[in-house]
Parts: sequence; C-alpha cells; structure tokens
Amino acid sequence: GGMLSARIINISGSSAVFSSGLVTYSNEAKQQLLQIPHALIASVGAVSPEVAKAMASRVRELAGTDYGIGITGIAGPDGGTAEKPVGLVYIAIADKNGVKSSKNLYTGSRYDVRYRSTQTALAMLRTALLSAKAEG
Repeated sequence: GGMLSARIINISGSSAVFSSGLVTYSNEAKQQLLQIPHALIASVGAVSPEVAKAMASRVRELAGTDYGIGITGIAGPDGGTAEKPVGLVYIAIADKNGVKSSKNLYTGSRYDVRYRSTQTALAMLRTALLSAKAEG
C-alpha cells in the first residue's frame, strides 16, 4: 500500500488521478479503516484472495474512485508457513465491472517482494485502464 502510493505520487501530476492510499498493515486496521469483517479474516486469513478483493472494493468505495487496489501478503523474512509461504501475495483490483484478484509467489528479499507486488498491481491497473479505453 505505502510503496504503491509512493510510486504513484512520485510522478508529477499524479494528484489529478490519485485520490488516496491506506496502509492497513494489521488485521485491526483492515477491520477498522476498511470495515473488512472480522469473520472473513478469521475464516480465510488476512493473506487470501477474499481479503484482497474486499480491500480493493472498500478502498474504491471509501475514496469514491473508479479503481481500487488491495494488496495483502507475506513479505518476510519471517511470518511464512507451509500453507502460506514468504513471498505469497494476493493483489486485487476493483472497478465498475467487479473485482479481480491474482495469486503471486515472489522470491527475494522483503524489499523485492514488496516492489514486485507494486509492479504487478500497476500492471493490473494498466490492463484495466486499457480494457476500459477499448470499451469506449
């Protein structure tokens, strides 16, 4: 969230298209700031496609924007499990047509995982923008 926002706002003129970014690192922040239901996080875990999708949808609603992006994952170096290893990141993008998510498994340092997550999120946004432009 923070790294993605920083990459966008480093571009001159970004204030014309970028509304806001929330870093909801803890489960509590996800619940309080984005109103992600505790029951959802408890049932599928914070690092899941369901929570990424809920984050993207809620940030889009709260910001009143055309697109919302949610990123949730395990950047490491610790915190991973056999089921959800370090480098596992779910990224979701919400727009007027719904929400799509992708499952990603990155390698490298904590910085590498976070940076690659922003690359994927920006690529997903680009695809959505090109698709919307093609639709007219």
